[in-house]
Amino acid sequence: MQNFMNVLNRIFIFSVILACSTEAHAEKKIGIFLFSDETRYTVAAQGIKDKLHEEGFGEPAARFIVENAKYNKATAAEHVKKFIARKMDLIFTVGTSATVPIAREIKKTPIVFAIVYDPIAVGIAKDWRSSGNNTTGASTNISMSRILDSLKSLKSIKRLAVLYTPDEKNSEAVLKDLQEVHQSYGITIIPVPLTMREDIGHMLPEVIRTSDAMYVTGSNLVDSEVAMIVDMATKAKVVTITHLEDLVEKGVLVGVCFNPYLIGRLAGEKGIKILKGAKPSSIPIETPKEQRVILNMKTARAGQFVLSPDFMKSVGKKIE
Repeated sequence: MQNFMNVLNRIFIFSVILACSTEAHAEKKIGIFLFSDETRYTVAAQGIKDKLHEEGFGEPAARFIVENAKYNKATAAEHVKKFIARKMDLIFTVGTSATVPIAREIKKTPIVFAIVYDPIAVGIAKDWRSSGNNTTGASTNISMSRILDSLKSLKSIKRLAVLYTPDEKNSEAVLKDLQEVHQSYGITIIPVPLTMREDIGHMLPEVIRTSDAMYVTGSNLVDSEVAMIVDMATKAKVVTITHLEDLVEKGVLVGVCFNPYLIGRLAGEKGIKILKGAKPSSIPIETPKEQRVILNMKTARAGQFVLSPDFMKSVGKKIE
């Protein structure tokens, strides 16, 4: 009888161990939500997946559910409902327009964002050190002083037009940060609100005529029409500048940028900590350590811009 009980005990212990092991290694449902197919978003999403795969959270250990709103806010809202219904273990969001609706509706599932300029300004998090909620992430927030230093080394600038879209929080946050530092550089900031494609054709000729340079923010409208914007500015020999690498690839003359792939990998690191048991609020929101000046050589040649030796020394990447 005693031997029989010992066998039962061993079976019970083995079953408990097996159950715990199965639970620990159960397939994780991981959502990735992008607002559009902008290159910086797709590259960051790849960085996220690559980092997770390297740490053992790739398929089949994890099942990735990737959704894309294709620039549509109504579609974004539908995807949020899908993520709620699927009861994800972790959700990655790429871009401010993707992160805000997810963070607004989902309060328990951990959320890790990437390519968000200012998560505090848009209400996603309470502080950089701790979000105070179920979010953390990797930001594109870059010092506007760094941007203006680069601009100053390129050309004497007195009037800087800032192309932004009202109610797109990331775009508004860039404008606000420029307005906070511009006086020490002797630069006048000219806000240029763009809400529809027609605004570009109507407003930009006068903006270009009265400006030395234009800052191209990351609003969805500005992104979609960047080729037209750059063409108009370059023909008038007006410098264009941004903090987003893919906009330089599309023609903006100069960027002071973080690598979107590295931002994705940084977000992936934070997601791994969460999958291993950490709470999002315990993980600081950060930017990558590396940033670089990028120059579009095709635009430089088209506008016949004079590039000083000091400026060229600062350039970390040239796009031909």
